[in-house]
Amino acid sequence: MTENTKSAKDTTLVVTGASGRTGSRVARAAGAAGLTVRAASRATGFDWADRSTWADTLRGADAAYLVHPADVGAPGTAEAVGELARVALGLGVRRLVLLSARGEDQALPTEEALRASGADWTVVRAAWFAQNFSEGPLLEEVRRGELVFPAGEVAEPFVDVRDIAEVVVAALTDGERYAGRTITVTGPRLLTWREAVAEIAVATGRPLTYRPVPARDYGEALTGLGVPPEEAAFLTEVFGTLLDGRNARVEDAGVWQVLGRGPRDFAEFVAQEAAAGTWTV
Repeated sequence: MTENTKSAKDTTLVVTGASGRTGSRVARAAGAAGLTVRAASRATGFDWADRSTWADTLRGADAAYLVHPADVGAPGTAEAVGELARVALGLGVRRLVLLSARGEDQALPTEEALRASGADWTVVRAAWFAQNFSEGPLLEEVRRGELVFPAGEVAEPFVDVRDIAEVVVAALTDGERYAGRTITVTGPRLLTWREAVAEIAVATGRPLTYRPVPARDYGEALTGLGVPPEEAAFLTEVFGTLLDGRNARVEDAGVWQVLGRGPRDFAEFVAQEAAAGTWTV
């Protein structure tokens, strides 16, 4: 039995960011597919910032899902991903899948670092997560009734993180088909942030508003909230380019090709989260 034909039950998958938005879903989807999941987070002794923790996590594994805790295009991420890939290869872990961001120029060096490592790589470029409205820093703003964000009136095909997870697991388990490929995943329709918030408002029966602000003002607000100035400056740069309209198109062929079905719609996500009381104050 070759590495590429190894059955799921014989495959051990390291999932970095295993407690995060994508990592937790990748871990669940991988477990459902029969893989042995090895969670990698600070809680389990793995730290992206401490390279001495990498080998113990990777040793004996067959594949790894890579998601960096900082933005995929943040300073130092390309170097960290490239080095971790080389450590993984040295330990016999050849199959690596990286989560990247669709349309983010700053992410390209990280993608190239993975390609140059010699691994059997796949890059999954994702649209803006639907779950960013239900998890993370934007959640509290939605609960308060006003989302302030530097997206203007730009449209985005928000992707459900569950679709990302299923694509990642398929790419990991079918290396012969997906190694050496970049897969783009989006939702099935375009929505502006204002329209997305309006759908949440209807589902929850609460008055919710969206207030667009310039990226520079948003960065200054982040600094005022205690975000380090260098991180706020980076996010200002990313938002100023990523939200300039370049992603205002649906690219759902990746989900169709990998999963054989269309991507989940934003309305499905909203209905489920509203029913769960996610946005209840």
